[in-house]
Amino acid sequence: MFISRELKKTNTAEYLLYMWQVEDLLRAYDCSLTRMRREYISRFDYSDEQMGELADWYGSLISMMNSEGCRESGHLSINRRVMQEIEERNRRLQTEGGHEEYKAQYYRVLPFIVELRRKNGGQGGEMETCLGALYGTMMLRLQKKEISPDTEHAIQEITTLVKIMMNEE
Repeated sequence: MFISRELKKTNTAEYLLYMWQVEDLLRAYDCSLTRMRREYISRFDYSDEQMGELADWYGSLISMMNSEGCRESGHLSINRRVMQEIEERNRRLQTEGGHEEYKAQYYRVLPFIVELRRKNGGQGGEMETCLGALYGTMMLRLQKKEISPDTEHAIQEITTLVKIMMNEE
C-alpha cells in the first residue's frame, strides 16, 4: 500500500506492475486476509497503525477480487482502468506532433509487440503486451530461471519505451 501510493504519483507503469504483483500475492494466500495477516503482514516492521492500514488495504483488494470474479485470474477493474490510461497515452504519443524519441523507440519495439501478441493469441493492447512481457520477465528472474539473450534484448527495448513514455507529457 505504501509503495503503491508513491508509485501511483511517480510512475504509472511501475504502479501497474506492482499492483499486478499484489494481485498475484493475494492469490498466493488464497485471498484470505487471515492468512495475509498471519503469514505476510506480520513480517513487516511497521507500527500497529501501519499494520492495520495495510491489512485494511489488502482486505479491500480481496473484497474487490471476490466481487469482480478475479480470484483465480484476471485483473481488478481499478488496474484495468490504469491500463486503459497507459494505452491511451501510447496512442496519443504516437499521433501528436513531437514526441520523436518516443515514436522512434516505439517503431524499434513494434516487431517485439507483434511477435508477443502473436504468441498470446492477439490478446490485449500494445502496452498491455509490453507490460505483460516485463511482468513475465520479472517473475522469471524471481524464480531464477534463464532468460535468453533475444528475450533480454526485447525486454531492454520495451523498458526503454516505457521509460520514455512515462517521462513524456
